[in-house]
Amino acid sequence: MTREEHMQWCKDRALEYCDAGDAQQAMTSMFSDLRKHDETENHIGIQLGVMGMMMGQYNTPASVRKFIEGFN
Repeated sequence: MTREEHMQWCKDRALEYCDAGDAQQAMTSMFSDLRKHDETENHIGIQLGVMGMMMGQYNTPASVRKFIEGFN
């Protein structure tokens, strides 16, 4: 699987949780899945996302969706 295919797979899975209203699980899914590919396992978005969650920035499905959709 290419990096781009893997990234889309991560986003799709995480956004399913957003659609179900579970913002925290969406972020957890995204971070976990990113770590499953050699080219995304250390993606800076993981650290930024964790910091944002700790600060309360990503605590709604809408804010998480915007964050996840911004990944590349």
